[in-house]
Amino acid sequence: MAIKIIIAVLLLTVLIDYTIKFVKHKSLYPFMPFKYNFRRRRVTFAKTLKLLKERQAKTILETGTSREGLKNTKGDGGATIVFGKWAQQNSANLHSVDISEESVKGSQDAVNEQGLNDTVTIHLNDSLEFLKTFNQNVDFLYLDSYDYSKTDKDVQLKSQEHHLKEFKTIENKLHKNSIVLIDDCGLPGGGKGKTVIEYMLKKKWEILIDAYQVLLVKKESLS
Repeated sequence: MAIKIIIAVLLLTVLIDYTIKFVKHKSLYPFMPFKYNFRRRRVTFAKTLKLLKERQAKTILETGTSREGLKNTKGDGGATIVFGKWAQQNSANLHSVDISEESVKGSQDAVNEQGLNDTVTIHLNDSLEFLKTFNQNVDFLYLDSYDYSKTDKDVQLKSQEHHLKEFKTIENKLHKNSIVLIDDCGLPGGGKGKTVIEYMLKKKWEILIDAYQVLLVKKESLS
């Protein structure tokens, strides 16, 4: 009898542990394999993917590339691959720019591995310089450059200012139905998006989701 009780307790413990892990696991299945956990970015990624489809996006522009591909979706999201896969399935194109040679190499390796070369182009360049010469209208802008610090206020301000400069540089290529997603916002000091979001709100953009990432569209596109 005692052995049966012990076995039952062990099975219950395993079941509870599995349930907790399952609840915490935030996948984009069936779009992405279930094994990938997008955690705090899952809700905003899912909504963005829905908007991309509804608005028939064709040109996606990302600042700050996914240096680890899908290896660390819980940590950095793997956006280059996620949105690159969507682009491939929907006859769109993604341009991702990063100033780090190491990050570009890591992202390019992931793009090669996923077979996204026909859709995703990784650019080694300063994002501001790249944006100045980008000559296409942008349907989806994903801002995720200039690494942020949770403690260094000087780095925080520089990151926030950089993202504002990026937006202003490419602003004339955005249109009524453009979508903007900003990463790493739910952090001490306001995150990467603090300054640019304040600017965008004055320009009649609307926040759809305000979480770890902030998702915005133009107010006029909602009417």
